Amino acid sequence: MRACEMETEKVWNVSEVNSAVREILENSLLPFWLQGEVGNLSIHRSGHVYLTLKDERCQIKCVYFGGAALASKIKLAVGMEIELYGKLSVYEVRGEYQFSVKLMRLLGTGALQRRFEELKQRLAAEGLFDESRKKPLPLLPKTIGVVTSPGGAAIKDFLNIVNRRFPDLNIKIYPAPVQGKGAEKLLAKGVSFFNKCCPVDVIVVTRGGGSLEDLWPFNEEILAREIASSKIPVISAVGHEIDFTISDFVADLRAPTPSAAAELVIGRREEFQKELKNFIKTMKSSLEIIYGKLSRRYRDAASSYVFREPSCMLREKQQLLDDLRDDMQTLLNERTKDLSVRLVSASKGLALTSKICAGSIAAKIARLSDSLHLRSSGIFSEAVRRKESLDSQLKALSPMNVLKRGYSVLYDPETGKAVSSPDLPPCKILGAVTSEGTLELEFKKGKRSEAFPEGRHNPIKAI
Repeated sequence: MRACEMETEKVWNVSEVNSAVREILENSLLPFWLQGEVGNLSIHRSGHVYLTLKDERCQIKCVYFGGAALASKIKLAVGMEIELYGKLSVYEVRGEYQFSVKLMRLLGTGALQRRFEELKQRLAAEGLFDESRKKPLPLLPKTIGVVTSPGGAAIKDFLNIVNRRFPDLNIKIYPAPVQGKGAEKLLAKGVSFFNKCCPVDVIVVTRGGGSLEDLWPFNEEILAREIASSKIPVISAVGHEIDFTISDFVADLRAPTPSAAAELVIGRREEFQKELKNFIKTMKSSLEIIYGKLSRRYRDAASSYVFREPSCMLREKQQLLDDLRDDMQTLLNERTKDLSVRLVSASKGLALTSKICAGSIAAKIARLSDSLHLRSSGIFSEAVRRKESLDSQLKALSPMNVLKRGYSVLYDPETGKAVSSPDLPPCKILGAVTSEGTLELEFKKGKRSEAFPEGRHNPIKAI
């Protein structure tokens, strides 16, 4: 490079260089996941986390602003394998490039999270998270079943609140591990135990906070399905406010902490007691009002003239009754006199009218009598002729006339029914009705007459 060109070149200062490098570096790569082993670790009191992440050959400085809470939750320590999500940046003051962290998780947490989401979607598709299948908590639970570790902080917090406010509540604990391999099976067994062997009013499945791995038993399908199939309402109280597990979604109610679960269980009871006190107060007030009204009515009645001098009141009513009786008798006499006058007048008018109408009515009755006699004579003669005709027809159809022509009717003396079939057992005793009387016959044999088609009744030809 010639000297003149060197003189015209721009001269950069250190800050400009570091700023340019930062801009190039931060804009050249999108955010990505980075994994490795924790080397140096420092959690500042400001809440920021400083660490180095290394592998077999290299290391890189990392900074997580405001990540102290998450680091404490996952119990971050030197030598742990973790995964960080963020982007490369430059700390211009020192001219050092570093990895600026946005998210942090233990190595393998990503696979667990994917399993969590897959199971969550599958169970949701089956309807296990639907609000319509959620069971309400009992208003006054007497017995509570708790599935948890008997030595954990969760059960201590739960019992502390319950015993302080409702010491008479019966608490049954089913001991079960809340983390580690196989814990989900024992937790599910606890829910099943309270449903089948030791009925309670409500079941609480609980544990304290922890990492995703620590809480994983509460994300297993076996426990989720046991909670979903429970006939007893189930409260899931796992971890802290920010922790969500599959158990929370399938349970009838989710409590953010074990202490909150205790509040939910006894809160309904407190609500009922409060409502009961208000009801008693209202009833007492209503009874006092009714008592006051009745007392006033009693005082008014006791001070009235009727109750003070009942004999005077009775005499007044008797006098009034006598006056009414006299008035009624006077009115009755006047009414009777008036009706008597009207009756005499009507009798005179009726006598005059009856004399005028009597002759006309007598003539009309005579005419009607003659007409009735003629008509009845004709009707009677016609009835006699019809009777004689019907008698002749009836005699012609009489069975006795048939018998007089030499016929007889056979019948079974045992049943009294007529016999027409030749299919009778030999030596059968039959009765015969003739025009002269009855005969007793012994049947020997018979045959059907050829003059009658098959299946129709025919007389017996031989006896």
